[in-house]
Amino acid sequence: MPEQSVIRDAVASYLKAVATGSAADVAALYAEDATLEDPVGSEPVRGRAAITEFYSTLENMRQDVELLALRVAGDSAAFHFRVRTELPDGAAEIEPIDVMTFDEAGRITTMRAFWSPEDVHLAQ
Repeated sequence: MPEQSVIRDAVASYLKAVATGSAADVAALYAEDATLEDPVGSEPVRGRAAITEFYSTLENMRQDVELLALRVAGDSAAFHFRVRTELPDGAAEIEPIDVMTFDEAGRITTMRAFWSPEDVHLAQ
């Protein structure tokens, strides 16, 4: 089981990569055979190549990300964060709660994002 500090660092790296990295940067934080369910209830994405494709939609967007709360227990983390995405006519904000598990190396093995379309708010 990874140390709590390794998990905390992995979450920080994830949020930074989501805000300013490429799809490959985000996917590199995942184990090769990881799964991603974003949002929960959607078809899971399996494997790093598919995860890279999933995050490719973020590459040309300007985003600010702020961690609001983080809890680490065992090999897992649950965290609440805010994402503000700049759009041509304003911005969209969402505050998902992600739950992740990690391997010994601190790579994400599962990610489940808790949010729904009703949680996305348009801002000016």
